[in-house]
Parts: sequence; C-alpha cells; structure tokens
Amino acid sequence: MSCSAEQLDRVFLQLGPLPIYWYGVIIAFGAYLGLWLAIRETERLGLKKDLIIDAVVIAIPVAILSARIYYVIFEWDRYIGGPWWDVFAIWEGGIAIHGALIGSVITAIVYARVKGVSTWMLIDIVAPSLILGQAIGRWGNFMNQEAHGGPVSESFYNNFMQYLPNFINQQMCIDGTLYHPTFLYESVWNIIGFILLLVLRRYNPLRGELFLSYVIWYSVGRFFIEGMRTDSLYLFGPLRTAQVISIVLVIASIAIIIYRRKKGLADKHYNGKKAKIAK
Repeated sequence: MSCSAEQLDRVFLQLGPLPIYWYGVIIAFGAYLGLWLAIRETERLGLKKDLIIDAVVIAIPVAILSARIYYVIFEWDRYIGGPWWDVFAIWEGGIAIHGALIGSVITAIVYARVKGVSTWMLIDIVAPSLILGQAIGRWGNFMNQEAHGGPVSESFYNNFMQYLPNFINQQMCIDGTLYHPTFLYESVWNIIGFILLLVLRRYNPLRGELFLSYVIWYSVGRFFIEGMRTDSLYLFGPLRTAQVISIVLVIASIAIIIYRRKKGLADKHYNGKKAKIAK
C-alpha cells in the first residue's frame, strides 16, 4: 500500500558533533527498568541486591557484544569491503536478541559458579526483566525503521492499521510504502509474556522453569513474527536463522523441564524451598 509521511528524527539529542540516538536511549531505558525490577525481586526473596546488580552490570555489556557478534557473523557480506568501524556501529541497529541471550546465559553460568550460587535462581529472577526489556527495546527498532514486515495490503490497513496511533503508521511509511509493524507485534507479545511470567511466579514454580517458560514463550512468538519480517538473517537457503533457533530453543526447553523433573534435579521451588520429588 502506498503512503506519504514524514519520519521521526532518529536523534534524541545532539551534543556538539556527538548525536545521541533514540535507539540507544530506548535500549538503555529497557535495561535500566529490567535491572530495577530484578533488584526489587532479589530483595523480596531476602537476597542481597548486590548479587543481581553485579551480575547484570557484567551481563549487559557482554550481551550487547555477543548480540553484535552474532549479527555481524550472519551478515558478514554486508561488512566485507566497507569501513572496519561499521562493525561496531550498533547505533545504526543490527544486534540480535538470540546473540544477547547466549551471552547473558554464559555470563550467568560463570558468575553463579564464581559466587557459589544457583544459576537457575539467577536466570529465574531476571527472566521477567529480560522479556520486558525486549518489549521496550523493539521500539528502538521502530525509531530506526527496521525489524518491520512486508508491505501492508489495503484491506489489512482498513481492518487493523488505521486504528493504530498515527505516529506508528507514519514511521512505518518507508520510501512511499506502508510496512507491517512487526516490531509492535513482538513488543505486544513480549508484554503479554511478561505478565504471564509474573503470574506464574506467584505460583512458585520449580526452580529453572520460570526462565525456561520465558524461552518457550518468546521463541514461539518470534518464530511466527520472524516469518513476516523482511530483514531476517538466513542460516542457508530459505531457512531463517531466528526461526530455526526458536524451534531448537522450544524443543530444548521442554526437554530440559522433563529431564530435570524425571531425574529429580528440580529439587527446589523458585523461592528456594525444597520441592517434594515423586518417587
């Protein structure tokens, strides 16, 4: 569907020659809000807040680095022959959430072993923060006009998109064509997931299953939404990397839940109380 609109300014603040982009501001806000929620939950569980603060302070830069490395690896052809500094230009977009997740989990495993605490406990605490941060972070993609879907049909616009706020439709009008706001679809999916995780947490699930539920929920949504996007990373041929990884993560998470229950490894609840293991 054709359209005409003026795009939003990607620059949040200009400090002399240094532009501060909305993309970075929104990502930083999501990370801060996630940290604040994790600290509150840590204190509610009777743990020292420094435990989670130190973990997150380490995990955030590692997650950003691993997210960028992941993206660059699968988009290497884009950077060959160009300025070497483009590889580091994350303010232009181009960080992969799956890469960030890999970096965060590795950091949690190492950090937990150094501190002598449960890795499952740490990642359970931050699971709601992660999915909320992702929901907020997608609005950084919105400001960059990336992570959108294909062109919108006139019937879809009349039945759905015309009811969206004007600023969303205007920003999704790119080079005279209106595109699906898949960033919005994923943001809403993640907000629903955030609420469901908070509800699940109230029922005190077995340790580890809050984080694995997050992985399952996010991956299911990402699989379907990824199929609508026009900027996907491809593994090979028509296979989209994010869809393949999403399938693997769903299967692996379900398998881990079943395995840990059968082997009696899930021996504690979320709040640290001993769980009754059926024999």
